[in-house]
Amino acid sequence: MIVEFGKTGAERPRLVARLVADGALPADLDAVTRGAAEAQRFSGKTGQVFEYFAAGAGDAIARHALVGIGDASAAGRIAALEKAGGALTAKYLTSGEAAVAIDFGGSGLSADEAAAVLLGARLRGWRHDVYRTKLKDEQKASLGTIVAINAPDGTDAAWEIESAIAEGVEFTRELVTEPANVIYPESFVERCRARLEGTGIEILVLDKAQMTALGMGALLGVAQGSVREPRLLAMRWKGKAGARPTAFVGKGVTFDTGGISIKPAAGMEDMKWDMGGAGAVAGTMLALAKRKAQADVIGVCGLVENMPDGNAQRPGDVVTSMSGQTVEVINTDAEGRLVLCDALTWVQKEYSPATIVDLATLTGAMIISLGHEHAGMFSNDDLLASQLDAAGKASGDSLWRFPLGAAYDKLIDSPIADMKNVGPRYGGSITAAQFLQRYIDKGVAWAHLDIAGTVWVDKAGATHDKGATGFGVRLLDRYVRNVLEA
Repeated sequence: MIVEFGKTGAERPRLVARLVADGALPADLDAVTRGAAEAQRFSGKTGQVFEYFAAGAGDAIARHALVGIGDASAAGRIAALEKAGGALTAKYLTSGEAAVAIDFGGSGLSADEAAAVLLGARLRGWRHDVYRTKLKDEQKASLGTIVAINAPDGTDAAWEIESAIAEGVEFTRELVTEPANVIYPESFVERCRARLEGTGIEILVLDKAQMTALGMGALLGVAQGSVREPRLLAMRWKGKAGARPTAFVGKGVTFDTGGISIKPAAGMEDMKWDMGGAGAVAGTMLALAKRKAQADVIGVCGLVENMPDGNAQRPGDVVTSMSGQTVEVINTDAEGRLVLCDALTWVQKEYSPATIVDLATLTGAMIISLGHEHAGMFSNDDLLASQLDAAGKASGDSLWRFPLGAAYDKLIDSPIADMKNVGPRYGGSITAAQFLQRYIDKGVAWAHLDIAGTVWVDKAGATHDKGATGFGVRLLDRYVRNVLEA
């Protein structure tokens, strides 16, 4: 979706939307329109939309909308404004209108607040209709342009930043939504190459032979049952020199059958989004480069497909990770941690980051714990955890911290290897995090984000349709803004 800035008096789209604060209907509404709004209980609450028509020039009919932006004094103001923009798009996305003008005149919004409305409107308009060939006209998205008029001074500059974030979120949604016969390790890399070309991001790719030489037995063990060869993708945005870099590491299992520990057939099609962590990292790197972030960040994606052929890893196999630690593979469906452990070891040896944040659709237990409202956070550093929590609250990508501790750690001890890849049934998300912690070097601040319940949803939200949410991009970008660019 395109966002443009229109000048006062310039030709406007037929559809014009005005922003209305809670309890403050515009004074210039005629009595009939005011009465209709009140009859429909429109008062300007966040996300309310009221539509009316009026005579335009000549025989034309002008289409109008009032959009509620809520109470300016309420907490969560930015999220409310994004919701208002999203509600407008949701109302008119398939309406037949090609463009909508948002009139900020008299709204009292700042530039950043106006940009939040535009961001919500753009994000809610993202759809992936590439494979839908028989949509009826009334089902097709028609709305493609948002024109901001009477915007506060500085809104265009604020929008340059937010539009970069929107690009990153949309790229993540694209990667997560594509089917596994389209996005697999090699094509994931090529899709990133194409999208990141010309941004200034340095790309490094390791193939199977290179990873074998490095001793990445854990990652390669997951991949050995698939005809799709694994890849390790590293993307570096060096917007600031000097300090040790920050690393974002994503689990990229482009399809997860569970391997020999095969999943039930019902719902297995959802496992195309088991690369949501890698998708979030790729989208974040695009956003940082597009807005030219003043930070040194490395994004790493461990990319594999987990399949159950005759060469697949077996339960009971022992693999040696790049760190030299050995793992008894009790369950081949606990594969994400095997991918991440080698990616974590590699990025530490290659770049010596001061801070690592990994993102992974790691455990179904996290969905049981938190549903689809929060992602789980585990960290060895209280400051990092508080910084990520603050970034989650500011961005809307909400986190909830879980514990780590020696009592959980011993649950993954193996009688024949250094560790098992799963513990007992209870505390499954925690033992998964404990597993990953064994691969973090001393002195490195680390956080693990289990995003299993947040990358894909079955119902629409304020700024996304059902399906891929793009979770993680806005969180990581806000962390970079708050901490690395402060």
